[in-house]
Amino acid sequence: MEIGEQGSRCGAPLTVLVESSVPPPRMIVFGAIDFASALVRVGKFLGYHVTVCDARPVFATRTRFPDADEIVVEWPHKYLARTDVDARTVLCVLTHDAKFDVPLLHLALRLPVAYVGAMGSRRTHLDRNERLRQVGVTDMELARLRSPIGLDLGARTPEETALSIAAEIVANRRGGSGISLTGAHTPIHHDAASLPAGRIGSVA
Repeated sequence: MEIGEQGSRCGAPLTVLVESSVPPPRMIVFGAIDFASALVRVGKFLGYHVTVCDARPVFATRTRFPDADEIVVEWPHKYLARTDVDARTVLCVLTHDAKFDVPLLHLALRLPVAYVGAMGSRRTHLDRNERLRQVGVTDMELARLRSPIGLDLGARTPEETALSIAAEIVANRRGGSGISLTGAHTPIHHDAASLPAGRIGSVA
């Protein structure tokens, strides 16, 4: 960046080196379950600042989540309402309980975050969607919800499930399709500048 004579105090053109930095993106994991512990580790590996939130103090402990940057014992929707999120934030709802999920997702789907995913079977997903519609969530807002959370990897263990969730987050962030590269004719690396306008705003 060059600052001209009128903009510099020394009275002559000046070349300035600008170094900018931003804090790491946030991953907020709601639900202090075994799957969350694995997801926290993967989130840290990907460079996220990871918060675990659960209303149950017996589960949300440092002993169970030693890798988390932050552990919050609070009703999920209340914590989400008061914490800072941005267009890089990813929200992973693993509570799998309507009394937590519905008020939390009611708020989450209206926030300008990069990703909102919720755990549950397809039956749970349909039931949850109906509950969300009953509290005023629109079909357009529901379209933002990744549920069942994660890509289809055939995952069974907490670690495999965490990997499938992380893979979906990266695909969403980079504009990937999530399909196998073998035999595909899509780019291996995706340039954010080439993403559709609607996807650029959701880069994690």
